Amino acid sequence: MEKFFKLKENNTTVSTEMMAGVTTFFAMSYILFVNPSILSLSGMPFQAVFLATIVASVIGTLVMGLFANVPYAQAPGMGLNAFFTYTVVFGLGYSWQQALAMVFICGLINIFITVTRIRKMIIHAIPESLQHAIGGGIGIFVAYVGIKNANLLNFTVEKANIVSGDAETSLVANGGIVPALANFNNAGVILALIGLVLTTLLVVKNVKGGILIGIVATTIIGILMGVVDLSAIDWKANSLGASINELGTTFGAAFGKDGMQSLFADSSKIPQVLMTIIAFSLSDTFDTIGTFIGTGRRTGIFSKEDEDALDDSRGFNTKMDKALFADAIATSVGAIVGTSNTTTYVESAAGIGAGGRTGLTSVVVAALFALSSLFSPLISIVPTQATAPALILVGVMMVASFADINWTDLEEAVPAFFASIFMGLCYSISYGIAAGFIFYTLTKTIKGKAKEVSPIIWVVDLLFIANFVILAIL
Repeated sequence: MEKFFKLKENNTTVSTEMMAGVTTFFAMSYILFVNPSILSLSGMPFQAVFLATIVASVIGTLVMGLFANVPYAQAPGMGLNAFFTYTVVFGLGYSWQQALAMVFICGLINIFITVTRIRKMIIHAIPESLQHAIGGGIGIFVAYVGIKNANLLNFTVEKANIVSGDAETSLVANGGIVPALANFNNAGVILALIGLVLTTLLVVKNVKGGILIGIVATTIIGILMGVVDLSAIDWKANSLGASINELGTTFGAAFGKDGMQSLFADSSKIPQVLMTIIAFSLSDTFDTIGTFIGTGRRTGIFSKEDEDALDDSRGFNTKMDKALFADAIATSVGAIVGTSNTTTYVESAAGIGAGGRTGLTSVVVAALFALSSLFSPLISIVPTQATAPALILVGVMMVASFADINWTDLEEAVPAFFASIFMGLCYSISYGIAAGFIFYTLTKTIKGKAKEVSPIIWVVDLLFIANFVILAIL
């Protein structure tokens, strides 16, 4: 194990890696229940999506750990599953089988741009100031996810500010929505606050495994407070047998008569289909690149030498080469079994924050995902109030990247601001990167330095703008 994962070389131990894997798993385990809830609205069987989520996560994370030897976990991406259901199926009227076919093609595109080094060219085209902004921005994003999961915020919207939606499902409001600190008169909110204080104390005191201890302790406190209801565990309804029976409905559905075979049947819709696939690919690609840059540089998982080697490497000679390839194949695998885009999870930062540095962390995560198929009801007792503090504190650690940005130089500060702040406010890593790229190009052009902008950035800017235009028209 030492020889395979190079533990000493990465200044880590088996126990640290295992603890980091458990931490990452619990930080992202919500996807096991959220992903089926979102995709099942499109008509997909809930239990089938549940098992497909596990299969895609296990395969993608194992490849990441065993092939790339990096501590990142993969699972169907949040935001991408919402795009799948609400935009592609509900908005554009495609069947969920056709949507899966689009995701599969998106995976093939991602494999292509990885093998041809286009992804690596994109990484090198990103200026260093934006790379630091992406790292800090992911910190804001991760912390905001934790704050939301803890229900520490309330959002108020007046009827006049509602743009669209159905009160029984979801509402879309404009800028009139007002956030405010929640009142501490709810057991769940109080539990989250207790967990945040407890985990903060453990981390500040440098207690080994403090984040994981905080998750476990908060869960136990939640049981005592009545927030976690042990009597609600339903072993039969969520059994592995029930999931396997339903998986047959989604497995390979992307290639059937209701999927790939009918996707391009209407020639008038082909441009729309292609733009939708590109939208999938853009979000997937930049979520992954943002996560790698934001978490890998400061922690040393991807060293400067490793990043520099991308210029001269052939095949899969670097960690980054292998990690990008592992991420690329996971999306197509997920589409085959029946789920939306599988991507590298920013919650991996929780395990990295707990000391994870090698692929052993990923292997542990994959093993826990596999076990969850048997014990999913038991795993569900870990409340979001227990994992939210871990995400908040990891976010705090990651915003340290802002120290490397020259905030007094507006030419550098403006793109950095939009790249980082928009990640949290738009609840999307890729949209934050889009804002940063576009304002970087704009400021350089205004300053008469347009030639300093890489052609790749110009192309990506145009693709993002085209994506926004298409979404606006749709």
